[in-house]
Amino acid sequence: MTDIAATYYFRPKEDVSPEWAAQAIAEEQTTGTWTDISTRQNYVRYLDGEIGEIEPHGAGYTCTIRYPAEIFEPGNIPQYLSVFAGNLFGLSRLAAVRLLDISFSRDIVQFKGPKFGIEGIRKLTGTVDRPHVGTIIKPKVGLNPKDTAEVAYEAAIGGVDLIKDDETLTDQKFCPLGERLPLIMEHLDQVKSETGRNVLYAVNISTAGDRIVERAREAARMGANMLMIDVIVCGFDAVRAVAEDSGINLPIHVHRTMHAAITRNPEHGIAMRPFCRLVRMLGGDQLHTGTVSGKMEHDVSELRGDNLALTEPFFDLRQTFPVASGGLHPGGVHKEVSMLGQDIILQAGGGIHGHPDGTRAGAAAMRQAADAAVLGISPATYAMDHPELKRALDKWGIA
Repeated sequence: MTDIAATYYFRPKEDVSPEWAAQAIAEEQTTGTWTDISTRQNYVRYLDGEIGEIEPHGAGYTCTIRYPAEIFEPGNIPQYLSVFAGNLFGLSRLAAVRLLDISFSRDIVQFKGPKFGIEGIRKLTGTVDRPHVGTIIKPKVGLNPKDTAEVAYEAAIGGVDLIKDDETLTDQKFCPLGERLPLIMEHLDQVKSETGRNVLYAVNISTAGDRIVERAREAARMGANMLMIDVIVCGFDAVRAVAEDSGINLPIHVHRTMHAAITRNPEHGIAMRPFCRLVRMLGGDQLHTGTVSGKMEHDVSELRGDNLALTEPFFDLRQTFPVASGGLHPGGVHKEVSMLGQDIILQAGGGIHGHPDGTRAGAAAMRQAADAAVLGISPATYAMDHPELKRALDKWGIA
């Protein structure tokens, strides 16, 4: 196979047959248009999309369309997206269209994938068989560098494996990247000297496309041990550009801010699954995929499939670490681990910093909840002799 197969859900309008709808998608994305044209020479027809079986699905239909390799410019992700996720969403005779999944041939995947992956990140942190616990600096904006570093220290000493900037914190005047990064790394060095634990800090380098690689290099020079990119707003190629730069040897934490504008509607837009495959191909070591117990809209079956897309064998590419985040707290950890497994990052912001006894206790409570889940002990039972967890459960309950 030397092509890309894209699976779509679509719901035609009342006067449109499913066969016409599938053909309209294939033609819009390859050699056709809305009407007959005299310039569509026969010799271009080898680039037409090949329509697979059309099957009923809910109120509409699903169909896989195979796009020939020759229609793609090798290695050009923006161009790839313009083919399998282009103008089709605006076709007026279709009530809804959603890209559900994509599959690639090895010839199309001309990328190296994650530099570290799950195994490499576990080596950096010294963990083997438990979920990672992470946090987000909260409030997401407003803290000065000194207070930001102190929050990071409290979370790290409390037991988290990962600290990250929120998606809106980059290099603003109230907390310049060049000031907060060295301060946070200094505090994390102190944690390492006190506990022996290596805690990662994903500094948000999201910026304009022509500056992101240089910002990544600057962060590396300042001692960063992980980078963060907001993939939807920066563009998928931003991940590739940073991952492939030979002078940057750091894991990349990928945030999906703005994704729900595209993924949330179950009938229209793009599911999370294609984004998972693209991020893994392009070099993301960690990717937010959602929770089964948190505040964000979610479909459990889709979520489990998304995580599988990050971890199942995919040519020779390393696995990407799925991140569960969005309204997560210690009372939801057992559900996350039981349904999503141990190769998961349990990322809690308010669920750590909102602990009645502060950030350090909140981090300890999350670690205790994760330990209980791995041991197969109910959170309520484990909390009997773990006061931080008990205080968290008293506040938020068990999901």
